[in-house]
Amino acid sequence: MMALSEKPTLVSPPLSGSEKNRSALLTLLAVLAVIFFILDIMLGSVAIPFREVFKIIFLHESDNQAWLFIIEKIRVPKALTAVLVGCGLSVSGLQMQTLFRNPLAGPSELGITAGAGLGVAAVMLAGGSSASIYAISQLGIPGSWLIIAMASLGSALVLSLILLIAARIRDNVILLIVGVMIGTITLSIISIWQYFSQPEQLQEYIMWTFGSLGGVTRYHLYVLSAVVIFGLLLAYSASKSLNALLLGENYARSMGLSIGRTRLIIMASTSLLTGSITAFCGPIGFIGIAIPHITRSLLGTANHRVLIPGTCLMGTVLMLVCDIIAQLPGTQTVIPINVVTSLLGAPVVIWIIISRNNLRSSFS
Repeated sequence: MMALSEKPTLVSPPLSGSEKNRSALLTLLAVLAVIFFILDIMLGSVAIPFREVFKIIFLHESDNQAWLFIIEKIRVPKALTAVLVGCGLSVSGLQMQTLFRNPLAGPSELGITAGAGLGVAAVMLAGGSSASIYAISQLGIPGSWLIIAMASLGSALVLSLILLIAARIRDNVILLIVGVMIGTITLSIISIWQYFSQPEQLQEYIMWTFGSLGGVTRYHLYVLSAVVIFGLLLAYSASKSLNALLLGENYARSMGLSIGRTRLIIMASTSLLTGSITAFCGPIGFIGIAIPHITRSLLGTANHRVLIPGTCLMGTVLMLVCDIIAQLPGTQTVIPINVVTSLLGAPVVIWIIISRNNLRSSFS
């Protein structure tokens, strides 16, 4: 029996592959993130040369005032939003997959994104036309905090319900089905709300559900950055506990881990990340479920101290690529970002299901 004076030590799962290769892959992902960040700023309906992009970003000057406005007011905030979305949703998915030990868990699949949508619907549809997303954006930072608080509250309520059910149901497949059903119930409540709402409110809400990185204003970006960075720090602070959870709750508890405290930290982090991103960018699917699996396959490790930075970089690269595709360089057309992530993410999910026997080894 372990003596009370002894401080239990949580061990990390054994690593596979060499640390040198992992460092090289992380460096490559960081370089790709920088390259695609610059491309995302350069490309669009108007192509802007790299030299002008460099001058505007670092010297805040350009002979072309239209390019100065486009880069400073539109493209840089949109590219930064893509980085925040890629980091936040991918880390949320990673935490859900580890907490429920289920390779198909993610914010969208467990109904957490739908919960955030319910919070946003409460703000946009319940308060009459004066509470539309446009009116909220005019309130600046206070309005931003309001919509983030409601979306995070909706996420936390759904996640709390799933955790309560998880305490009684140990089968991961059944738990996933329960999560899908809770998400369906949440969406049904939103549909009833929509049915009794005014047409002008509906139009704005439906546009929000398509997902967009371009609607985040400068004030929104300040608030969104602060919340996402705090959520990511919470997630990283729990990385050692996430490693222990991979070995099972009973084993983690025997090693001295407080399961209740760990669940609370993971729930707070996931709610903040999913809620804040969904509030400003709409529901964005497949990033939360696909990125953690791609990162695990590339890095060949289950250590969350490596996986969390890795998923952030991979999520950033993929979201920037999706944003470049969505704005169709050289045309005036912009495709909803949710459509692009679904087209790229769905094949990954199919691959996850086909190779599920191998994936289970990451959670056992």
